[in-house]
Amino acid sequence: MHPAPRPSRSRRSPRHVLGLVLAALLLPLLPAAVVSTTAAPAQADGCYTWSRTLQQGATGSDVTQLQIRVAGWAGYDRGFAIDGSFGPATRTAVINFQKAYGLSADGVAGSQTFSKIYALQDNDCTPIHFAWSEVDDVCYGGFPTPVSGTSVATVKSNLMQMMWRAEALRHRLGDQPLRVTSAYRSRACNDRVGGASNSNHLYGRGLDLVPAGGGVTMCKIAQQARYVGVRQILGPGYPDHSDHIHLGIQSSKYWSASQCGI
Repeated sequence: MHPAPRPSRSRRSPRHVLGLVLAALLLPLLPAAVVSTTAAPAQADGCYTWSRTLQQGATGSDVTQLQIRVAGWAGYDRGFAIDGSFGPATRTAVINFQKAYGLSADGVAGSQTFSKIYALQDNDCTPIHFAWSEVDDVCYGGFPTPVSGTSVATVKSNLMQMMWRAEALRHRLGDQPLRVTSAYRSRACNDRVGGASNSNHLYGRGLDLVPAGGGVTMCKIAQQARYVGVRQILGPGYPDHSDHIHLGIQSSKYWSASQCGI
């Protein structure tokens, strides 16, 4: 008897064999590739993503969004307008931001600058170390109806600017934690705590800060606040401000913290 014939084997060309080898080598990598295509969106996608490089001369809503985030790097005794126009003040703020975070300091906001901003913000656009729950109405919570002529949207827009300035201040202090003791106040709340009748708190333009740890003093907060684009600084030496530092954004400058040399 003849042995049963073996299944025939087709001859494979060297190219075919090479293809099989490469396929075998690539197979373990396929799950990783699949994961990368289905990964969660970048952190910034839930907030705001820039689609172009910005430099001096640019205008638009994307410039406004950039200005909100770099206003705290305006420099010593500099006000800062959030106006959607990339002028010299914005360029200076971008340079200072870039220097502070170890980036190439050219005053041009490109992918590196935006990536750093993305890392510093939560999906609701607030900076990572501050939150809406810290800056809402100090007496009642939430955002009760603001004073006449002001909307909740305006209050929140102002508070967003204040939080980003506070984030810059925190970094200037060596990333020492800060605690917000008062921010927005409804009229009823402002009256209840004895606030000034025209307080910046009524419009979301004021923020009261204290150290949240032992690494920084009240006066150190006030002194560094001179660099973060705020026009109002009140602290020790000013009546009723010995236990906190008040920061405000307004058109005119008023600094008073005599015990801190301000």
